[in-house]
Amino acid sequence: MTESASRPEREIGPVRVRDATRPSPRQLVRFAFYRLDPAWRRLDPAERGAQRDEFASRLAEHHRQLLLRSYTLVGTRGDCDLMLWAVSEEVERLQALFVDLNRTRLAGYLECAHSYTAMTKRSSYVDAEHPQQGGTTDRLVLAPGSRRYLFVYPFVKTRAWWALSEEERQRMMQEHIRVGHRYPSVKINTTYSFGLDDQEFVVAFETDSAADFLDCVQALRDTEASSYTLRDVPSFTCVRASFEEAVAALG
Repeated sequence: MTESASRPEREIGPVRVRDATRPSPRQLVRFAFYRLDPAWRRLDPAERGAQRDEFASRLAEHHRQLLLRSYTLVGTRGDCDLMLWAVSEEVERLQALFVDLNRTRLAGYLECAHSYTAMTKRSSYVDAEHPQQGGTTDRLVLAPGSRRYLFVYPFVKTRAWWALSEEERQRMMQEHIRVGHRYPSVKINTTYSFGLDDQEFVVAFETDSAADFLDCVQALRDTEASSYTLRDVPSFTCVRASFEEAVAALG
């Protein structure tokens, strides 16, 4: 899946000057999905407002140190209400973010319903001729855009897939990629979890059209490589929101 334009989108998070002669650092990635305890909505409105402000303020503070995006799942998912997409080259920065959030009053009413940890890695199947998949041409640095939707799901390939030769996997993935390129409005961010978490990959698709994503996923079901997918659930429909908007959507 490719972007419709090669021009880089608006940058987010801290801006760093990197030595172009050195390889890009790999990034740690966490997708954290939270469910709100309904008891929070029975608190005094002024207290709820103060807790929302505190939580959003902490997010804004950490946004200066790492790449951080917020999404609401209110109305799209029954078991979680808020998602934070956090990316950093340093695990300590990720830990500092979530430790700080745990100290807020709102955290006492938030349960982490789903959590996926992954890392960037150069794809074995897509070469530098496809730089618009998201991030740098080596795919070690994520560069999320400003699209309305983010569709996230973990997935695992079958053991039979890994038993195939590299040439056979490459052949099937070339077909898979060709089908994805028919939907240029859908941008993919692929991260890898081997040994870091329970899944092998976490994919996050950005688009302004939920219909395009649905049609793309349905078309990919017909590819040969798809028959080697062991698990690709749960799947999350996330709507982009500012820190204040995402927290306000809780109630």
